[in-house]
Amino acid sequence: MFNGKMKALTFSYDDAPFQDRRLVELFNKYGLKCTFNINSGLFGQGHRTIMPEELPSLYKGHEVAVHTVTHPHLENMTDDAEIVKEVENDRKYLSEIMGYNVVGMAYPYGTYNDNVVKLIDEQTGVLYSRTTRATCNFDVQTDLLRFHPTCHHKHPDVFEMAKKFIEMKPDTPQVFYIWGHSYEFDREDGEWERMEELCKLLSGHDDIFYGTNTEVLLGE
Repeated sequence: MFNGKMKALTFSYDDAPFQDRRLVELFNKYGLKCTFNINSGLFGQGHRTIMPEELPSLYKGHEVAVHTVTHPHLENMTDDAEIVKEVENDRKYLSEIMGYNVVGMAYPYGTYNDNVVKLIDEQTGVLYSRTTRATCNFDVQTDLLRFHPTCHHKHPDVFEMAKKFIEMKPDTPQVFYIWGHSYEFDREDGEWERMEELCKLLSGHDDIFYGTNTEVLLGE
């Protein structure tokens, strides 16, 4: 259970674009928690305009997690030591910036293979890692290094899933896990408003635990 509750809601957003500032404000407004997955080697490049010195204040009350140093396709890398460096160097640097032990991760592009998972498990401090494969359900998963989210925020059935989650009275623990990139909200008119509607719908329910990925998946 999650602090005595059978249902938990958590969010996961990648890449640290400047739109994270607006997204954090939205989550804070509705009392929601998110994990933000960051590439420490790409600060200020492309859409990644959040800078290191901003991280502790911007993501206060939320969680920062690994997204590798440079966002490669890990499963295509042939040097195991380089795979470990991409993950562990990012984790250590983010831990130093944030002042706590970073233990979470999201796979760049959502891709991985068995070797990548084995290396992360045996040679890094990462305890869970998110893919991008939607389950469209709320079942609790045991393989935390291949953790599949419920859905992307733009999934066509996300509101139907949200209503189902709110209404359900489960006998076993259930997790609603939503992921995405905050820059996606700027791509189409009305996307920020749609996200706020979703946040408002999901917020303020006494039987839902609102936590970061680590709080929900690891109970910490």
